[in-house]
Amino acid sequence: MKSVITAAALGTALGFASVAPAFAEAEAYVLDSSHSQIIFSYNHLGYSTGYGMFSGFAGEIQFDQADPAQSSVSVSFPVMSMLTGWEARFGHFMSPDFFDAKEDEMVRFTSTSIEVTGETTAKITGDLELNGVTKSVVLDAKLNQVADHPMEGKPWAGFDATVELLRSDFGLGAFAPFVSDEVQVQISIEAMKAD
Repeated sequence: MKSVITAAALGTALGFASVAPAFAEAEAYVLDSSHSQIIFSYNHLGYSTGYGMFSGFAGEIQFDQADPAQSSVSVSFPVMSMLTGWEARFGHFMSPDFFDAKEDEMVRFTSTSIEVTGETTAKITGDLELNGVTKSVVLDAKLNQVADHPMEGKPWAGFDATVELLRSDFGLGAFAPFVSDEVQVQISIEAMKAD
């Protein structure tokens, strides 16, 4: 399940095709922590779909609208910031069965390349670090909008992304295949131009 994370949050924040005026170089954007979420889901014994979320995380995007492939993203957040909606489930996820999480343990995602696939779509490849394991993952990302924020009065950008991760890739495969090894991750973020 650590895999779900980040993945996160994570890399989705990059630009695609010509959706806005060109800039000479990448510009720094920071995530709007209050409007950025990572939701993960998994199958539980064939009976139900379990969900969890990470929110409130921080990150930075170097956003190049003229040449989106030159953009980059870096995101990190504590494993223990996971939200499950049920205290006992959270406790189980943090136990040795799954994360065996320490209070300062972080999830990190750093992009390594971006392949623009359409006017508003791209594949973002990056290194996802969880549970002491670093693996390359590919996010299917979509640029939702780039415009001046109607209340903040400065450039803002919004992105969605999805990825499927395997818990076992990160040493978190307990109870598979009864609890699915596959974890579906949905990412939605907003980012504001840095001051």
